[in-house]
Amino acid sequence: MAIRCDIGEERDIEQLVAGAVAQFGRLDGLVNNAMTPTRTPLDASTVELWDDSMRVNVRSLYLFTRAVMPHMQRTGGGSIVNISSGAAAHEVSALMPPGYVIYSVAKAALERYSSAAAPELRPLGITINALRPGAVRTEHTAMEFGPDFDWTGWATPADVGPPVAYLAAQIDTDFTGRVLDVAQFGKPWGT
Repeated sequence: MAIRCDIGEERDIEQLVAGAVAQFGRLDGLVNNAMTPTRTPLDASTVELWDDSMRVNVRSLYLFTRAVMPHMQRTGGGSIVNISSGAAAHEVSALMPPGYVIYSVAKAALERYSSAAAPELRPLGITINALRPGAVRTEHTAMEFGPDFDWTGWATPADVGPPVAYLAAQIDTDFTGRVLDVAQFGKPWGT
């Protein structure tokens, strides 16, 4: 089912959630995987670029959580999975090429939101976790880095499915408020 939605708009998110519940009768999981392109050196960035990134990458987390909470609670719980990035980690800042400040800050905010919201969602039977899937070759990264880029070691979108499914299955468990880093955590979901 496809529903047109501007994830920076509360009304659109509420309509998306209501449409999903109307179609399927319940809502057990939410995966926040939206991102807006923000690769711009700091000295060339704009306030509009910053605001758009925070609107899409951070504000939407809050809006979606508020929209899904009552539906998940009514049916016994649910799971929220927020897709992050290794760029959120302090230790990789020195390794990042120029142009990733806004992206890194947005992903760090996503991870902190996940850990901060967990204690309030846990009594409702709702878990919330962040996933660092590692480097993933998507259509966007392929366009950004070009055809001659060395993709050795990069995952495919299909590789991200198992860890997302693992986190989505953590409904009404104590596995909440965590950042699952695929490169460091291992593979509890299998191979």
